[in-house]
Amino acid sequence: MSDALRHPFDQAIALQADPADADRFTGRTSPAYWNMVGPFGGITAATLLQAVLQHPQRIGTPLSLTVNYAAAIAAGDFRIQATPVRTNRSTQHWLLQLSQVDAQGEEQVASTATLVTAIRRETWSSTDLARPQVAAAAELEALRPRAKGVAWIEQYEIRPLSGSFPSVWDGAGEHSHSRLWMRDAQPRALDFPALAAMSDIFFPRVWLRRAIPVPAGTVSITTYFHVDAEQLASVGSGYLLGDARGQAFRNGFFDQSAELWSEAGELLATSNQIVYYKE
Repeated sequence: MSDALRHPFDQAIALQADPADADRFTGRTSPAYWNMVGPFGGITAATLLQAVLQHPQRIGTPLSLTVNYAAAIAAGDFRIQATPVRTNRSTQHWLLQLSQVDAQGEEQVASTATLVTAIRRETWSSTDLARPQVAAAAELEALRPRAKGVAWIEQYEIRPLSGSFPSVWDGAGEHSHSRLWMRDAQPRALDFPALAAMSDIFFPRVWLRRAIPVPAGTVSITTYFHVDAEQLASVGSGYLLGDARGQAFRNGFFDQSAELWSEAGELLATSNQIVYYKE
């Protein structure tokens, strides 16, 4: 399929396997998912996950993904090394590394990650969290913010319920809690890479808590996937309900948690990340 016919997300996470090394993949950054000084963190997480999903030795589906953003990724080519370090009866453990060649011709690591995939077996199951009772997405107006140098936000349709961007940056923020409906701006069936990307869609909680647009960026994010491929496929291209909040802001770093729900009320994923901020 030509690039013109592929969804922008699929173009962004496209990887080429190295015929000489099953653990090695190459890709290229996408301007459609650019975020100021590098790619949107969610697209980097999705791309690292895609490397494992394409790997011939992979078993099961994603269970837990942790991505560490060591440095800004430059526009251009990159390489991913995806190594299965241990395979058990039900789980498989992976180490991932995304690197680029710098101006001096030396390879530099930009992101590292760990991933656990799992073979899920039917057992007793329960969700103790209750999905928030909120207005349907169709009842809300879509927010399509534009910001200079930030392209990725235009790839999503976002319908805020509460905790949107501060209307006035006056330092009078009172909380860090947001709820919103989200989906791809161009319809696309939900899969694990898309779910990983949407887990990082929430703007830094410190902006809402302080109502001051201080510099901030994710250092590390962990996403837990609570559904299998069949359950995920049932979501289709519908909206996801996102619920996010900060927890502690101290000495230049804060953590924020998030939940992603289907319209049918299924908890699809939860995430936690640690974020740096400056005064």
